[in-house]
Amino acid sequence: MRKFILIQFDSDEELANGAAAAWLNEVAKANRQNMPLYVALSGGRIARHFFAAIVAQALPRTISPVGVHFFWADERCVPPTDRESNYGIANEVLFAPLRIQPDRIHRIRGEDNPESAAAQAANEIEQVVPGNAASQPVLDFVFLGMGEDGHIASLFPGDQVRSAATYRAVTGTKPPPQRITLSYNSIAAAKEVWVLVSGKDKESALRQSLLPIGATPLAKLIEMRSKTVLYTDIRLEC
Repeated sequence: MRKFILIQFDSDEELANGAAAAWLNEVAKANRQNMPLYVALSGGRIARHFFAAIVAQALPRTISPVGVHFFWADERCVPPTDRESNYGIANEVLFAPLRIQPDRIHRIRGEDNPESAAAQAANEIEQVVPGNAASQPVLDFVFLGMGEDGHIASLFPGDQVRSAATYRAVTGTKPPPQRITLSYNSIAAAKEVWVLVSGKDKESALRQSLLPIGATPLAKLIEMRSKTVLYTDIRLEC
C-alpha cells in the first residue's frame, strides 16, 4: 500500500498556491476551535513562493495564523541576516507581512556554536510542543523541500545516523555545510508532513524516492510514516 499522496500541478506558482490554500484551510479550522498549531518550516526557492502565496491568500481571506508556533525543519549555521538563513527568508516574506508576534517564532540560532544551537532548539521545541511516548515533539505540520539528491531538511544521502535527538548539528554536502536539522524520528512523528518538490532537475530523485525500494532521504522518511503528502510540478505517472 502506498504511503504517500501525490498532488501534481502544472507550475511552481500553482503548486505554491495550492499548498497555501490547503494549509490556510487548516489554520482557519484551528482558529475556529481555538487550538494552537505547531509548524516547522524549511527554506529554498519553493518555500519563498509558498510563503508569498500564504500572505497573498491570507489577507483577503482574513485568516491570521495568530495561533501558530513556527519552528524550523533545518537551519544553516549563519546569522539571521544572512541571505542563506532559512529564518531570514521566512521573516522577510511571511512573518513581517502577516505581523507574526515574536513569541510565536522559535528560530534556531544559526550564528551560535552548532552543537549548542541544536541543544537550545531542542529544549525550546520540547518545552512548547506536546510530545509522544518516545519523547518526540509532535508537530502538527512539517513543511519540507527536496534537493536534487533527494535530501530533506538537512538530512543528506549517506547520513546513517538514527538519532533520538530532536535536533542535530550536521555537516551537509551543499554550502553552507554547517547546519542544524530535525532528526528523521522527529520529522516522522509529525501529524502531517507536506513535501513541496519543484523543478525538472529533481525528477530523477523524486522518482527514486517513490519507489518501494527507494534509498533517498525522502524515501526513508516516507517508509517511516503512514502518510506523507507531496506537492509537485513534476508530472509523474503513478
